[in-house]
Amino acid sequence: MTSPQDNLGTPLRSTLASDPDMVELVEFFVEEMADRVQAISGAADTNDLGQLRTVAHQLKGAGAGYGFAPITETAGALERLIDESGPAAEVESMREQVDALIDLCRRATV
Repeated sequence: MTSPQDNLGTPLRSTLASDPDMVELVEFFVEEMADRVQAISGAADTNDLGQLRTVAHQLKGAGAGYGFAPITETAGALERLIDESGPAAEVESMREQVDALIDLCRRATV
C-alpha cells in the first residue's frame, strides 16, 4: 500500500475529472485549496487545535466527494489524532500528518 508521502510533488488528480457534470465543481474545489492550506498552516503555526480540527473535518467530508480520497483519508487521520490528543496537545506532535495534508492540498488538481 502506498501512502500520500510516496508521491510527493506529483499532481493529485481528481477521479471525477472526466465527469462533465462534476468538472466545474472540482475546479472550484481545487481553486479553494490555497485558502485551505493557509488555514491549516495558520492554525498549526498558532497551535490552534480547534481551527485545525475544523479544517481537517471539512476536508475529510469534502475530499472524496470531489474525487480526492487521499485528502479525505489524511484529513480524517489528522482529525482523529487531534481528538485523541486532548486539549494540551501541541501541533508539533502532529506535524507529519499536518504536512501530509498540506502537501495533498497543494498537489490537488483536476
